Amino acid sequence: MKVLHLDTNHPLLIEQFAGLGFQNDEDYTSSKVQVEQHIHKYDGIVLRSRFRIDAHFLDKARNLKFIGRVGAGLENIDVKYAKTKGVFLASAPEGNRNAVGEHTLGMLLSLFNKLNKANIEVRNGNWDREGNRGVELEEKTVGIIGYGNMGKAFAKKLRGFDVDEVICYDIVGGVGDDNARQVGIMEFQQKADVVSLHVPQTKLTTGMVNTEFINAFHNPFWLLNTARGKCVVTEDLVTALKSGKILGAGLDVLEYEKTSFEDMFMDNQLPEAFQYLIKSENVILSPHVAGWTIESKEKLAQTIVDKIKERFC
Repeated sequence: MKVLHLDTNHPLLIEQFAGLGFQNDEDYTSSKVQVEQHIHKYDGIVLRSRFRIDAHFLDKARNLKFIGRVGAGLENIDVKYAKTKGVFLASAPEGNRNAVGEHTLGMLLSLFNKLNKANIEVRNGNWDREGNRGVELEEKTVGIIGYGNMGKAFAKKLRGFDVDEVICYDIVGGVGDDNARQVGIMEFQQKADVVSLHVPQTKLTTGMVNTEFINAFHNPFWLLNTARGKCVVTEDLVTALKSGKILGAGLDVLEYEKTSFEDMFMDNQLPEAFQYLIKSENVILSPHVAGWTIESKEKLAQTIVDKIKERFC
């Protein structure tokens, strides 16, 4: 097996592949076009999100047996076409689910207790106790949309809190467990005080959280998104924040997220809705790091090795 590594990852990937007798080549700088010129020499690819593996690329990779995506999702790969070519696809949601669960809980508690706001104020000499009075998670109903690896991990973290109930909504039936009761979308929108997104980016989930979706909720609610930025229509989120329909938001991912994210600041091209978010005291932002811990880096890599080993060795 000849394997091409297109992104840097934990060294155990290369070490353990070598132990299996694989030849490991690393190319972290060539363009996609350059890689396509020699990809036919390889049996496997390992990457994170450096570029999209589309049908044209897969046609060039005529000897490809597997793609290891060191991350939770496969949205940067033409999954349907890869399967027609018999390419085995291995992602690693098991590797960073715990990290995502902890990050989501951290965002929620920070929002409830106004920790971001209070931290800034104290550093600036403002000792405002009443203005930083928080709310408690106890007796709230927490709703989870997408009850796979990430959603289940978050639900597990909530077991130590006296929440009223944890409910989940998923297009797949029968996924509920002891940590969350699966419900239909109408009951979900009737009961949820907190809504946490844990869905992949698909045609169904892109733009899912929009004005119509938000206004269907009976209660004002808190929104958490550690899934994919394009699942939330930012302008509609801002409208809901202004009206109080959404009480606060913890966003690890953004609709504007891309490799040139920093350029929006340098070129003064910040969308108006994003300008509102970065000035809001009831919004917490992080740079797509919910699953990005020291421990998860190793676990993600190990998960890929284990899946490839099970399939081919």
